[in-house]
Amino acid sequence: MKLKDIYALFVKEGIRLDPRSTAQVEQYLKDQKKSYRALSAKDKKFFDSETMTNPYSDTRILHGDPNREIRRILVGIDIEPGEIAIADQLSLRGDEIDLLLAHHPEGVALAGLHEVMHMQTDFLKNAGIKDSIAEKLMKSRIDQVSRRLHSANHTRSVDAARLLDIPMMCCHTPADNHVSTYLQKLMNAKKPRTLKHIVDLLMKEPEYRDAVLNKAGPEILVGKAKDLAGKVYVDMTGGTEGSDKIFARMSQLGIDTLLGMHYSEAHYKNIKAEGINVVNAGHMASDNLGMNLLLDKLTRKADVEIVECSGFKRFER
Repeated sequence: MKLKDIYALFVKEGIRLDPRSTAQVEQYLKDQKKSYRALSAKDKKFFDSETMTNPYSDTRILHGDPNREIRRILVGIDIEPGEIAIADQLSLRGDEIDLLLAHHPEGVALAGLHEVMHMQTDFLKNAGIKDSIAEKLMKSRIDQVSRRLHSANHTRSVDAARLLDIPMMCCHTPADNHVSTYLQKLMNAKKPRTLKHIVDLLMKEPEYRDAVLNKAGPEILVGKAKDLAGKVYVDMTGGTEGSDKIFARMSQLGIDTLLGMHYSEAHYKNIKAEGINVVNAGHMASDNLGMNLLLDKLTRKADVEIVECSGFKRFER
């Protein structure tokens, strides 16, 4: 399969499993097209045209000919210069790598990570939070992430891939959409009674069992094993952690338990103050699950070999 077709497949499947409504995703793309048309010819040169067809600013082809045929992919949760050097060494010994596929964004996709966080505003609105409050809370957090990322060395890894001329892409939110939707459907179907039951359900997935062996498995972060789970809300997509001031609203909406993949110390303290239970499924394990669900779709369509590295382990379903 060509690189451009892998990219298109990931974006398409990310949209299909986006927790937002189809109308909300389509409205975002329409707004981007409208913004582009309003620009002067001079400013259009600097517009990120990908945003008119791809709603995920953290998912991009970072280097390489889009028409290149891809047969062997080095997949990692993070692809940085070390992994790129490994790919080069593998190719030199005859195990050629056609594509570097990272989950976490690099390059322009990392610089634009904050842009995808706007989808969390729609999540909050859909949950029943007043539009103006959702927008205000998320704007503050998005601005904070934007400021933090602005000074980062975004192109370091992409520069390494370019110097060795190894195609590279990253796929972040489409994979996170897969794990978020998968686990929300599981929680809705199984209706776990207690927090321990949530952990038991997670432990049926190979990614979480493997994580336990590496001492990074699911854990009850707030609450006790016997506590009732109630209404479970899966919080695993939308760029990175949202506002740490939203939890009072969530408890008012009847959300009893959050199931996420990581929480900062500020988020942890605010959640605990609101009496909401938290099950931390685990960051690497959840990223693995999302990537595996997406790669299952790729391998059913194309004859490609997956090589594991950098925290990624392949489990097929």
